[in-house]
Amino acid sequence: MKYLIVVVFFSQFGFSQSPYPQDYFRHPLDVTLVLSGTFAELRSNHFHSGLDIKTQQRTGLNVYSVAQGYVSRIKISHYGYGKALYITHPNGYVSVYAHLSKFSPRIEKYIKACQYDKESYEVEVFPSPEELVITTDEIVAFSGNTGSSGGPHLHFEIRDNQERPINPMLFGIDIKDTKPPFLSAVYAYPKNRSSHIDNNKKRKELRLIPQKDGDYTTEPINALGEIGFGIVSYDQQDLATNKNGVSNIQAFYNGNKNFEMDFKRFSFDESKHINRYIDFEIYKEKKSRIQKLFVQTGNTLSMLKDVDFNGYLRIEDSTNNIYKVRIRDFKGNETWLTIPIKGKTAKEILEAPDLKPVTYIYADQDNALEKDNISVYFPKQTFYEDFHMDFSVTNDTLKLHKDIVPLKKSYTIKFDISNYSEVDKDKLFIAKLYGYYQKPSYISTKRIGNSLSARTKVLGTFTLASDIEAPTITPVNFQDGKWLSKLNYLKVKIEDVLSGISNYRATINGKWILMEYDYKKDTLTYNFEDNVSVETENNLKIIVTDNVGNNTTFEATFFRK
Repeated sequence: MKYLIVVVFFSQFGFSQSPYPQDYFRHPLDVTLVLSGTFAELRSNHFHSGLDIKTQQRTGLNVYSVAQGYVSRIKISHYGYGKALYITHPNGYVSVYAHLSKFSPRIEKYIKACQYDKESYEVEVFPSPEELVITTDEIVAFSGNTGSSGGPHLHFEIRDNQERPINPMLFGIDIKDTKPPFLSAVYAYPKNRSSHIDNNKKRKELRLIPQKDGDYTTEPINALGEIGFGIVSYDQQDLATNKNGVSNIQAFYNGNKNFEMDFKRFSFDESKHINRYIDFEIYKEKKSRIQKLFVQTGNTLSMLKDVDFNGYLRIEDSTNNIYKVRIRDFKGNETWLTIPIKGKTAKEILEAPDLKPVTYIYADQDNALEKDNISVYFPKQTFYEDFHMDFSVTNDTLKLHKDIVPLKKSYTIKFDISNYSEVDKDKLFIAKLYGYYQKPSYISTKRIGNSLSARTKVLGTFTLASDIEAPTITPVNFQDGKWLSKLNYLKVKIEDVLSGISNYRATINGKWILMEYDYKKDTLTYNFEDNVSVETENNLKIIVTDNVGNNTTFEATFFRK
């Protein structure tokens, strides 16, 4: 059976002509490509939209345009992609380069002019096709660690003309990989109360049994009714130890394919449904991402293919069944899992009463909750399915279930603060409580009169918090009243202990200067190459404001030839 399936698969996939050009794009770096992240691998709240290419644990590597074209978009932000460059090519595809340290000189000159014109570090511009024409093999930027990057690397994407990211390896970008994917866990799921797995009506982890050929099996299970399975799997390339995503997952029930997940292309709009695809509760509680090989309500991922009966199995009494899972990486290395299933009626299962919270949420309706000075509004289609919610209010603390239920969109929390003094009201914000010590974390809060409101996409515990401390500003590489002729840059450290930094503004001799904010290091940096300071005596002024309006002003005089 396994041999037959292999032959069929390669006849359909291995020898089919690729619809993607194979010799059009060059590599974006001139070093051996080693990945720390693969396309569509599972990330927090999204599928990864490109390749994360290692840059030898350093920044500043030359980043090349993978083909001729023109710069169609430049975006600089404190978070996310950091410094990102988008190049549109004549064949309609767009290449994306992110977490850059800086751009090539002419692109850097262009974007700095935009930043100084808008007096903002964060900008997004869309140059015309004639403004920044790019030639093949041109150095367009230098690799970095900006934005939400966890270490130096180049995030590289290829998108189609509908802005959908596509696996760049489909275009001939080659990564050495001879290792089959790893399988670390498998779970069985009864679909409803009429189903069971080994006399169990809840999710059950099965024991994996490694085989000599590298594949896996489990001990036979007894089951009845409609059931599904989920796996925890990852891949590793030859030159790295990172646990990356796989390329394709197929499942077969008694020889017939009933599920496929093909990680070739997706749209950003659907990426949020990753939390429906994985077992979100297990991920939140154990940090393990189980990929469910069955499709539940609201999972509309376009990467799903050939799904029969939503990926569930109908197990009948007194039958012998075989369920097989095939896990592949992009280079065709594969790992198989075999699960023998015996159809067997369950013994009478005595279950403890399920004491559910009294608040019931209807997914297809608006839901409004209110108690004391707190109200919550869930628009319809916030959730994927109906469920019992744990809702309670104690003083100024709101408990909304646990953060184990995936949401499709944001909802609104409101606090009535009319009982607070006018002085206190200005310093209040809505915070989510995290961790064992319930540390408050700021949520973007708006105030209208005596009402504070915030929008969020997670459940959990929320409270009112107060921030009366202003941010701090500390010079890093200079002192007040000193000569700085030999310095290439000014750097200060800015911190806020509670609500966090909202904005900052810096001037030299009254003229606005561009200071780059690195939130990971809490620093602001000004480069003297910008030539704003041309006087011998200079006055530096920095104003930093936190999210409730507390602000601090730092001033220093320096001299420079």
